[in-house]
Amino acid sequence: REYYGNAAEKPQPDLCCPTRYDDGLTAHIPQDVIDRFYGCGSPVALAGVSAGERVVDLGSGAGIDVFIAAKLTGPAGRAIGVDMTEAMRQRARTGARAAGLANVEVREGDATRLPMEDHTVDVVISNGVLNLVPEKERGFGEIVTELKRGGRLYLTDIALDVEHPQDARRNIDL
Repeated sequence: REYYGNAAEKPQPDLCCPTRYDDGLTAHIPQDVIDRFYGCGSPVALAGVSAGERVVDLGSGAGIDVFIAAKLTGPAGRAIGVDMTEAMRQRARTGARAAGLANVEVREGDATRLPMEDHTVDVVISNGVLNLVPEKERGFGEIVTELKRGGRLYLTDIALDVEHPQDARRNIDL
């Protein structure tokens, strides 16, 4: 948590994977936010976000996926970033103001305690975060609770490119 919080203050290019988005998705996002992107994929690009939807980004960091979702949902939609680190939440709030995104909210929370009302979210996205959640079953249960009926979860995460034994695949602690 401390290292991640420090990454809000000073970009840490080796913190994660070198994923980059299409410039058409990020043209409205301040460079300061892009410099602090530590994800490993593009869940928001996969999610098929539509105008008017309510999207939650779990582990939103400085906000790149939230800001893309905000653009896709338009003024009738809502993009909510959830992060456990105050420094990242503040960075995201500053970035949202700089980008002129009035439909962005940033809230404190984590995968095991999402700060929303149950069954109010159309799409949950998460980028390189759920691998870090110690209580994965509880985290996924919380996500399911927040999603509306027919809601969607799109995530990208880190996985090793090796074959794992079946018993390891079934062990949630691993």
